Amino acid sequence: MKISSLRLQLLAWVVLPLTALVTVNLWTSQRNALATADLVTDRMLVGSARAIAERVAMAEGVLDATIPPAAIEMFDTGDRDSVYYRVETANGRLLTGYPDLPQASQSGSIEASYRDRRLRLTTLSHAVIGAGTDSPIRVTVGVTLAGHDAMVQRLWFSAFAQQLAPLMRLRDTVRSPDRSDLDPVEVPGAQSEIRPLIDALNAYMERVRAQMAAQRRFIANAAHQLRTPLALMSTQASYVLRESAADRREEALVALQAGSGRLARLAEQLLTLSRAEPGSSRPRADRIDLTEAAREVLETHAPKAVERNIDLGLEEAGPVPVIGDGTMLREMIVNLVDNALRYTPAGGTVTVQLAAIGREGVLTVTDTGPGIPAEEREQVFERFYRIAGAAEEGSGLGLAIVREVVENAGGSVALGGAAGSGLRVEVRLPLAAPQDRPTGAVRPPAR
Repeated sequence: MKISSLRLQLLAWVVLPLTALVTVNLWTSQRNALATADLVTDRMLVGSARAIAERVAMAEGVLDATIPPAAIEMFDTGDRDSVYYRVETANGRLLTGYPDLPQASQSGSIEASYRDRRLRLTTLSHAVIGAGTDSPIRVTVGVTLAGHDAMVQRLWFSAFAQQLAPLMRLRDTVRSPDRSDLDPVEVPGAQSEIRPLIDALNAYMERVRAQMAAQRRFIANAAHQLRTPLALMSTQASYVLRESAADRREEALVALQAGSGRLARLAEQLLTLSRAEPGSSRPRADRIDLTEAAREVLETHAPKAVERNIDLGLEEAGPVPVIGDGTMLREMIVNLVDNALRYTPAGGTVTVQLAAIGREGVLTVTDTGPGIPAEEREQVFERFYRIAGAAEEGSGLGLAIVREVVENAGGSVALGGAAGSGLRVEVRLPLAAPQDRPTGAVRPPAR
């Protein structure tokens, strides 16, 4: 059959009848994609505003507004969006943020122009106990629309691909009607005109299979790990309801609060591990100074170290720039430091060292804890693996997260012994080239 004849048949039998339908469906898909992106963005804005509002409280007679990092980082999707916020009292006194940021009505989100950029904004009213006439406060959060527009494009492209799917699966459906929808499309001797479409479809289905597998692993892990703490918290709550003695009720409430904290940390680690898995999100390429990131993590963990009488120190000789997902690299350091503090006894030492050696950035965390036997140092990187007889409670996810993050950034992690019976964790990552530039979300200035 001649190529020209094949083209005429495709035009007459398939392309023309489908063109009108595809056009109508694409217009409908574009409207649906826009509505979905608006809904997702609005929910993120409301969540961010609520997270900020719930941190506003009276401190020594003064209304204090502290912006939690999570309220900003939830917009860190890799599309380099800027996030702006404004917190003010009921009478219009600015507590923190951008004073000229527009406000949305209480009925919903709006789009507005700010600093020559399009924003989507929402305003939330929140009562603050003890704030008097300053309550309720108003929290406005706005985000640029790069991520929003990218979501519309992705949703629209997905719908477009579905419109073309009958063409791409035509011959395979005729020849293999019983195959699975996610099986690769095999068309021996396919014409060159449709080969790129077949290859693209197979690649897309491979990504879908990888993402579905990651989702299944996450659901299985979450169900397995959350079952026990949830049951324990339910038991503690029932005990509180039954107990009449004030001291016993208080003891049970303290245990319940501690359990909820452990459960929240476990959920956070599960989500981090899910995000760290290959194929779970778009790869990021931020330029990150490991030294600065480690300093921020140590400042956050300093109260815990002081409480346990642990000497937490940082040894560095300057910046150690690397390329990777900034949020995940910081989470990697958090897990290393948290593990070291958790297993180091009172009066011990935890030291974080940073150095640029050759073409690698080297991060080392050393502690004076019980260490890990040499025969188990590879197994502890497995999810939920716990050393037999370990005194400290943990999820067994910390080092699994560390390995996923490090390997995704092109590096390596190794465990070794430290002086005495401690543990030494060494992370090596490729140094960023001088010409590399940062990417990612643009953060507002600190208050």
